[in-house]
Amino acid sequence: MIEVIVIGGGAAGFFGAIACKETYPKTHVTLLEAGKTPLAKVRISGGGRCNVTHACFDPVEFIRNYPRGNKALRGPFTRFQAKHTVDWFNHRGVKLKTEADGRMFPITDDSETIVNCLLNSAKNAGITVRTGAAVVGITKLDRGFQVCLKSQEVYQCDRLLIATGSSPAGYNFAQKLGHTIIPPVPSLFTFNIADKPLQELAGISVDSVNLQLTGTPLTQTGPLLITHWGISGPAVLKLSAWGARFLQECRYKTPLIIDWLPELNIDQLREIILQTKSEFGKRSPSSHCPINLPRRLWQYLIIRVGINPQQPWAELSKKHLNQLIEELKRSRHQITGKGVFKEEFVTCGGVNLKEIDFKTMASRRCPGLYFAGEILDIDGVTGGFNFQNAWTTGWLAGQGMGGFPNPN
Repeated sequence: MIEVIVIGGGAAGFFGAIACKETYPKTHVTLLEAGKTPLAKVRISGGGRCNVTHACFDPVEFIRNYPRGNKALRGPFTRFQAKHTVDWFNHRGVKLKTEADGRMFPITDDSETIVNCLLNSAKNAGITVRTGAAVVGITKLDRGFQVCLKSQEVYQCDRLLIATGSSPAGYNFAQKLGHTIIPPVPSLFTFNIADKPLQELAGISVDSVNLQLTGTPLTQTGPLLITHWGISGPAVLKLSAWGARFLQECRYKTPLIIDWLPELNIDQLREIILQTKSEFGKRSPSSHCPINLPRRLWQYLIIRVGINPQQPWAELSKKHLNQLIEELKRSRHQITGKGVFKEEFVTCGGVNLKEIDFKTMASRRCPGLYFAGEILDIDGVTGGFNFQNAWTTGWLAGQGMGGFPNPN
């Protein structure tokens, strides 16, 4: 009988353990979780609803949502992608629903539905799940591994899956077993902007803006939310993911350009502004906003360029109009630090992907060793993509650990 140990009781660890045991029932699988409660991150994800995956069923399109790991995931997503995840949970009585932005949640809107499904699947498969079982050492043997716990218990196994997320302990184990660790840095975070008048607009959202990190080609377009510390929303989170390394190198202090009206080019905007001055000259900018922006944000922007909100449109100088157009299309702000995105902490960095066989998630450096989930140098933008990485790499590792079956 093949002995398999999975270190890490998160999404990737449970999925890998279940895939292994269900595919190879005679394999003995033990899952070791350091904490008292498994699947903790699944519980808090998506505001407690669990954003299981994303409704995109084309692997080529899907991988575009991974700042790191997109090329490596293309093959794996042809074997296990979002539609397979939907089928997997549906087969176990958990139906998913798709929201307008493509995110998929259980129809219960409760992450406990996903947690209980994984726990029950593991139990029904006959997997031994140990909580409070912190691993402190791993030794490579001639055949297999020796795993030592903080409790001084010792396990031996033929195959070992490390699915410890972004924990330093997991990186340390991987490194000692011959792997290179790409230094982990935060991804998916909000931007602090020390602009009190902007912060006073907290709660205002804009459907579509374009953001650019000055001096780089890094841009993102999407919804933006003004907060009491700066800005957040999908556009910010995606830009933080794609710019994670750059932002870390500049210590999260760098200029940002906001295009508040990406659907209009400068000439189109200029025409609207001049037409407004001509047709509504007696009205003031405060009482007449010619563009689709929240009124309080519009007032903030006109004051920012030194325009008196009560001055009639007809009296605004050419200089003021040009400054207003520049502000609407290239509003300059200084990022002064990073915030957090709820409780969902995501990192870029981890085990070097060149050292992994993505057909099975097996190590190219250490026979019998496998990896899955966020311990790898893979991270996705917000929207269910990080969980899909966990499901896919966990499933592949589970298939690989018990043998090499025909995928068909």
